[in-house]
Amino acid sequence: MGEWIGVAIALVSSSLGGSAAAITRYLAGNTDPITLANLRWGIGFCCVLPAALLLKARWPKRADWPAVAALGFCFFGVFFVLYNIAMTFTTAARASLALATLPLHTMVVGALLGIEPLTKRKSIGVCIAVLGVAAALATGLSAAPAGAWRGELIMTGAVLCMAFYNVWSRPFIERSSALGFLTVGMGTGAAALILVGSLTGSVASLGEFGTPQWIAGLYLGVAGGALAFILWVLALERASPTRVANTMTVNPVAAGLLATELVGEPITLNLIVGLIAVFAGIWIATSETRKL
Repeated sequence: MGEWIGVAIALVSSSLGGSAAAITRYLAGNTDPITLANLRWGIGFCCVLPAALLLKARWPKRADWPAVAALGFCFFGVFFVLYNIAMTFTTAARASLALATLPLHTMVVGALLGIEPLTKRKSIGVCIAVLGVAAALATGLSAAPAGAWRGELIMTGAVLCMAFYNVWSRPFIERSSALGFLTVGMGTGAAALILVGSLTGSVASLGEFGTPQWIAGLYLGVAGGALAFILWVLALERASPTRVANTMTVNPVAAGLLATELVGEPITLNLIVGLIAVFAGIWIATSETRKL
């Protein structure tokens, strides 16, 4: 039951992440990748820190702080700058398709590090889910913008950062708390981004935002930043890294649905069929019995 609860929480988180991808694509034409990351994690950290203090979250042990901070820098700093760069080259749906390879990356990284063994059923479930995403977005691939392959390549490389974050996070979460771990990591990433943004002067572009852009930016920070990742680390606390990562396959579906309204990406029959395959794959991977 605990695993299922973790997977359900991760599904909500991944859906919020998908909507954040469409918002990021919407804002990408108005600002640069570093400022976008600053907006997301600056607002996100301002939401997460008070929550951690009010709920008296258990902070990481002193000996764990360097590792937790390093994970936070790699994920909230490096990963999301690459993520935002990818969004400038391709569509929200295509970038999210590359991001949906996260379950495969996490499964391989976990196996290589000896943390989570591969099983036949888990592998089949992940593969079905990822193929479902490919089917859902297949129609839109032929209409991709010129040079879109750069965005998918950058996103695929960035996914490795998130795969290691998923696999290495759980021991630190178990020794502290999900909220305490998240706050330290997000705070480290946000501080690094603010420093870089200040030195480069990139944050000045926020002065050109109108009301629609600020509304989108607030959503990006509150829902796509704070809430999505509070739920993500809560999921990692309750379920295995691969099963949590497997829910990332709903990310491009959510991105595609919102991007239809924001940037005109179409909804097709393949999207509906792919959505069914996505949930079938998630069920197969998460319904594994002990005998397997």
